[in-house]
Amino acid sequence: MRGEISARLVPLERALTLAEPEGYVRIFVDEGPTMAALLQVAAKRRTTPEYARQLLAAFGKPENRKPVTQPLAEPLSERELDVLRLLGTELDGPDIARQLVVSLSTLRTHTRNIYSKLGVNNRRAAVRRAEELLQK
Repeated sequence: MRGEISARLVPLERALTLAEPEGYVRIFVDEGPTMAALLQVAAKRRTTPEYARQLLAAFGKPENRKPVTQPLAEPLSERELDVLRLLGTELDGPDIARQLVVSLSTLRTHTRNIYSKLGVNNRRAAVRRAEELLQK
């Protein structure tokens, strides 16, 4: 982040502008201490200052800003793990369903369960969260 703050603020400013009307918080907070530091700079530069302050408040006190490293409350089933592995590929939904020999509806159910268990809301975030959990 050192020396690249201005370069990193451009996409952050765009993200803040798009996220503010929807009130997104978790998408920023989940990124951890680095995001908190960038939000502090953005707030000082008057980039959506109220929203940036709201997001910073969601991080809590600086000494409490540690990445969340809690295991899953409910583990993924073997089939959900199969789906998750394929979510990390370039295959689209129908191709994954064909590969697993399940209906598209069944695939969507598995995917929804994976998202819920991992606390994410999209494919890329699910794969990233799973990788984070594997590293621990």
